Amino acid sequence: MFKVKIYTIGKCKEPWLQEALAEYEKRLVHKMDIEWILAKNNADLLEKLPQDAIALDVQGQLLDSPTLAKKLLQTARLHFLIGGAEGIPKELLAKSAWRWSLSPLTFTHQMTRLLLLEQLYRCLEIDAGTAYHK
Repeated sequence: MFKVKIYTIGKCKEPWLQEALAEYEKRLVHKMDIEWILAKNNADLLEKLPQDAIALDVQGQLLDSPTLAKKLLQTARLHFLIGGAEGIPKELLAKSAWRWSLSPLTFTHQMTRLLLLEQLYRCLEIDAGTAYHK
């Protein structure tokens, strides 16, 4: 089973988004152990973040889903960093192993949570050879 820790600021307050996150967590429960590390601010994140985190950053590497699946599923432990409303400060980016861009578009840090979970689910489905990824 994969162990995934997601480091981010604040809680998810929107009920519709909580419901969507819960749906993907339910899909992932037998394949990934997901732990949310919620911080109050960037200093708190800096204290908690390990050196091997993957920063979700618009300036990061763009990957298609099959390439992402190959890259992510090489390790059983994954750490992801989602910045707050102001993005990810330089000191946190410096502590990250690499940067991954979900898209050249900008998303809220709340939506990024959902996009990350969906992509993790997609990676597992690609690896399993299901029809989910077409």
